[in-house]
Amino acid sequence: MAEKTNRSTLTIPLLSVGFRPFFLLASGYTAFSMVLWLPYFQGELELYTTFTVVDWHIHEWLFGFLPAIITGFLLTAVPNWTGRLPIRGISLAFLVSIWIFGRIAISFSDLIGWLFTALIDCSFLILVALLIAREVITGKNWKNLKVLLPLSILALANIFFHIESAFHGSTDISRRFGIAASIALILLIGGRIIPSFTRNWLVRENPGKLPKPFGKFDMYSIVMSVIALLCWIVFPNVLATGILLILAGVVQFIRLCRWAGHRTWHEPLVVILHLSYLFIPIGFLLLSLGIFFPETVPLAAGIHILGVGAIGGMTLSVMMRASLGHTGQDLKASPFSVLIFAGLVVSVCARLFQALSIGDYELMFTISGVAWIFAFGGFALSYGPALLRPKG
Repeated sequence: MAEKTNRSTLTIPLLSVGFRPFFLLASGYTAFSMVLWLPYFQGELELYTTFTVVDWHIHEWLFGFLPAIITGFLLTAVPNWTGRLPIRGISLAFLVSIWIFGRIAISFSDLIGWLFTALIDCSFLILVALLIAREVITGKNWKNLKVLLPLSILALANIFFHIESAFHGSTDISRRFGIAASIALILLIGGRIIPSFTRNWLVRENPGKLPKPFGKFDMYSIVMSVIALLCWIVFPNVLATGILLILAGVVQFIRLCRWAGHRTWHEPLVVILHLSYLFIPIGFLLLSLGIFFPETVPLAAGIHILGVGAIGGMTLSVMMRASLGHTGQDLKASPFSVLIFAGLVVSVCARLFQALSIGDYELMFTISGVAWIFAFGGFALSYGPALLRPKG
């Protein structure tokens, strides 16, 4: 009977592999949450959450939207790493349900209590980490165990976020904790897929200089950047932290230049990966300038370059590529896909202008939000049909 149920579940394309439900739901949710955020921030809407207005926004970006994208990516990539069958059917539906219940609980936490909300919400990332650990260990794919470190740190940051909010009224350290863990994941995973996808395209389309293979420089650059991020978490206003952030930004820029991205300018699906990663050294630089010149460069400038630019850009570009490749379509960006990513760039620039007091504050705030809605809502609408139907 159990086998029969599993087979019937597998007939649903949406539950056939992890990227399908999580990419679709997360992109739609982040667009919808921004629709709520704009009036919520301006006091025109009320949510029944124990979080402050800003904490709700940060949490649902760092620990709602992002973990869903990471989960979709890992549940799709890990079977390729281990040679094991993907998590699908009822098991995948259960994991998706936990994520959905977490989003509902956060918005109604004032009614059900912060502790119960935390138990529901935090259980998702813990389950994902345990699931990935099981698959990697069972498949004896030991080299990829390292992905569990930033994933586990992100889960820990989420727990800390709930506790800090409950006992201090708002969050501080856990915000930086979550951002740092997210950037560390991009340094690790992005540093693997960007040169790989670039190499594959160049070998096929533009023979010549190829991305440098992973080596000691990459390892040292990641270690230096993680140290800088750790110092930023604990000592966000210390000059030494600012110096470390500058150094981290320089080495990450050099690392990016080693991947031959300038030779892929006429292939959007590859270029947007490089552009998304570029926001990391820019974000590091802005964070350091915020330490040295706090009255001129506010903290929000660096945070939003890392959040909207690096995290938002990397998630959007990975979702596009994975959705095309794993649904049997050509790995070629449509004009609308280019427009979607352009919307994300507009969102980044408008949010940076707002932070730096360039232009009208309210106008830049609205433009950034609307552009984000267009980018991820556009992805859900344009890629959704392919995610819902069987592989072509």
